Amino acid sequence: MTNTEIFEQAKSIFNELVDVRRHLHRNPELSFVEYKTAEFIEKYLSNLQISTNRISETGITGLIGKSKTCVAFRADIDALPIEESTNLEFTSKNPGVMHACGHDIHTAVLLGTAKILKQFEDKLPVQIKLIFQPGEEKLPGGAKELIKLGVLENPKPVAIFAQHTDPDTEIGKISINSGYIMASADELYWTLNGKGSHAAQPHYGNDTILAAANIVTNIQSISNKFKNPLSPAVISITSINGGTATNVFPDQVKLMGTLRTFDNMLRSQLLQKIDEFSKGIAKLYGVECQFSPSLGYPALQNDEEMTRFVTENAIDLLGDKNVLRFEPKMWAEDFAYYSNQLPAVFWFNGVRPRNHSGEFFGLHSPKYNPAEESIIYAVAMFVKIAFAFK
Repeated sequence: MTNTEIFEQAKSIFNELVDVRRHLHRNPELSFVEYKTAEFIEKYLSNLQISTNRISETGITGLIGKSKTCVAFRADIDALPIEESTNLEFTSKNPGVMHACGHDIHTAVLLGTAKILKQFEDKLPVQIKLIFQPGEEKLPGGAKELIKLGVLENPKPVAIFAQHTDPDTEIGKISINSGYIMASADELYWTLNGKGSHAAQPHYGNDTILAAANIVTNIQSISNKFKNPLSPAVISITSINGGTATNVFPDQVKLMGTLRTFDNMLRSQLLQKIDEFSKGIAKLYGVECQFSPSLGYPALQNDEEMTRFVTENAIDLLGDKNVLRFEPKMWAEDFAYYSNQLPAVFWFNGVRPRNHSGEFFGLHSPKYNPAEESIIYAVAMFVKIAFAFK
């Protein structure tokens, strides 16, 4: 299939996919409860005569092609607990829920890809497994659940691909890189317990507030002094809760935060150091500290050979100047679970309007509004890969 034919096909269904995207945007659902979204996807694929499998309560797979070689395309389908403020005509109808990360675009793109590939199924050199995945935005992650349920079996893909909306990149461009591109993400929780007392008589109790403050301050030195300076890591404490009055030391204070890194060994070492530091600092104030990390997504690593394959085909499709090098981010993505199982590539599709000079709101913003023309290029990328894979 030539590049011209690919774009002709993508443009021919663009208006339909805009309607699909707007329907999904208008009806967002939170992680693991995407029931109506799943029904919509199944109905759309059924109308294309694509057989589907409900692999979890809301996870769906579909197959296109007859080849013994299988590759997978994945789209995440969940929304975020955010109150939308875009004032679009197709704004979310569900209070406090919004597609603020572009998963409505992802889903529409994969459905559009399915429509084109089904039309040319007899010419496909590979079998395509469509994966519509729930729960990317919430631990333990829908990818982890689907893998346990066998999403990478029967048939087993030899590679898996996905793409994400990118508000920092213009329409018609993608950004991509091999190696680690997104970090692991662990949730950090502390509970400090002491003996409350009158604020005027601190010697009768334990100052849990002061203990918490010192943990917040001193924990930052861990990422500076206990790792190689060339190994990225971020420790951020983002919440502190305790106390209800101006004249009372509380019995308990709670903290929350996150740890991000690309190195699994460093990840383990830093968690241990955080535990040691926290308990040691709390002990100085006579306070008991419970540190309870919740392990999140692993770091996402793009396979070098497959990234080269995608990059070469992207250059052929979009032109060299429109294929950019992605700068690794300390974000996290549960697509990393797939990348730990088989060769995987995750890239970013530009959704920023061309020559946009004003403010353009980014991912997870209540005003996030990716340009819909980007759908054409995302569909074209998937179709290009499907026909180029050998």
